[in-house]
Amino acid sequence: MKTSYVWLAGGVLAALIAFTVGMIVFSDSPEDQFAQCSQGSVAGGDIGGPFTLVSGEGVEVTEKDVITEPSLVYFGYTYCPDVCPLDAARNAEAVDLLDGLGVAATPLFISVDPERDTPEVVAEFADVMHPKMIGLTGSPAQVKAASQAYRTFYKKQPGGGDDYLVDHSTFTYLVLPEQGFVDFFRRDATPDQIAETVACYANATS
Repeated sequence: MKTSYVWLAGGVLAALIAFTVGMIVFSDSPEDQFAQCSQGSVAGGDIGGPFTLVSGEGVEVTEKDVITEPSLVYFGYTYCPDVCPLDAARNAEAVDLLDGLGVAATPLFISVDPERDTPEVVAEFADVMHPKMIGLTGSPAQVKAASQAYRTFYKKQPGGGDDYLVDHSTFTYLVLPEQGFVDFFRRDATPDQIAETVACYANATS
């Protein structure tokens, strides 16, 4: 089984972040119970929702099975040469910081490369990143449906055999079990910033 986790940045992956950034507006509604926590919201329609994917154990799961506590949801792929490992590691660090604050949270990694990312591959990737990280993959149709629900972008680039890159958006989504999607984090958000924001949301629901 071929797996590749390259930790040194070897040139930033050409992710089409502008595609998603163009859909961002900021809101701070005083009526919103999370107004004091909100970093921003995505305009143009609801974000998140039901999905069916395949866990690292090869079992089909839904969002209700895996989002049982505040969750940091990230769409990427395990063969990503730089961006995904760094973002996943940052999210894992934020979860550890939250644990120190008494807030339980889950990092969730959803592959946008079902061709190479089998359940075994995403399970190995998740295990390397964090004991609580959940790796998910699925059929191309399942992955596309989950991506569309979260309004993410991904596109396979030309390449021979297993040697190709996948352009993709790089936001991390904060999803709560009862409320669903509530916020997002850009790549420049630090583990401390993410932990502080997630703790605010968690406290607001308690």
